[in-house]
Amino acid sequence: MLLLQTPFWVLIFGSLLFFGVPIMVIIILVSIKIVHQYERGVRFTFGKYSGIMEPGLNIVFPIIQSWERVDIRTRVIDVPRQDTMTKDNVSAVINAVVYYRVSNPILAILEIKQYHYAVSQLAQTTMREAIGEVNLDELLTQRDKIAKRIGEILDRVTDPWGIKVESVDLKEIILPESLVRVISKEAEAEREKRAIILRAQGELEAAQNLKKAAMELASVKGGMHLRTLQVIHSLSTEKSKTVVYTVPSELLKQINVKFVDIAKKLLE
Repeated sequence: MLLLQTPFWVLIFGSLLFFGVPIMVIIILVSIKIVHQYERGVRFTFGKYSGIMEPGLNIVFPIIQSWERVDIRTRVIDVPRQDTMTKDNVSAVINAVVYYRVSNPILAILEIKQYHYAVSQLAQTTMREAIGEVNLDELLTQRDKIAKRIGEILDRVTDPWGIKVESVDLKEIILPESLVRVISKEAEAEREKRAIILRAQGELEAAQNLKKAAMELASVKGGMHLRTLQVIHSLSTEKSKTVVYTVPSELLKQINVKFVDIAKKLLE
């Protein structure tokens, strides 16, 4: 009887209040979105871009609005090993790492789908093309230059997508075992060549110094005699069983003259 005596509008208001408040609370809770400091949100209203969501609390109304979360931190792509061919027809397996970040979240969402996958595929094709334009010697000796060139190409192509390629590093270059053995032999031959050249230069410098020393000793009266005495003294200080006999050079000259005279007489 009490329910029948209650006015109709009171029943409507009470029903709305009873059911509407929880619904509104649920809608508000669902509408609240949290964007982290390292993220940006791209908001769409009725499918049309309507703004960037900055870090903090943001409101996205259900049904009429949607949004995409974009991470703007630097990301790393480990480019899988690529079997490439250099300009001089040498097979090589190359592995690289690409560092990039999203510089424009709007373009990253509106202009490209799955930009991470797109950058990975583009890095693989660009690396193969860049390696095919250089010789093996350039690949082994100018890795930084080649990596920088690959990075510039990637940055230029991905710029319309709102992507900034920061750097590219070539991790490893794997050559065929037969070629590695040839390069090792070549390097060994080069080292032996340098060793022989250095040894010859050392002998030449030693001979020149000996020549200068001999000229200096010969220019001083008694210099050779003093040098001979010095050598004998250095030999006497060593613990050796070698016996050294010294004979004056004047005596040898006299003996030589006597032998020459005897030989002449015999020939007569």
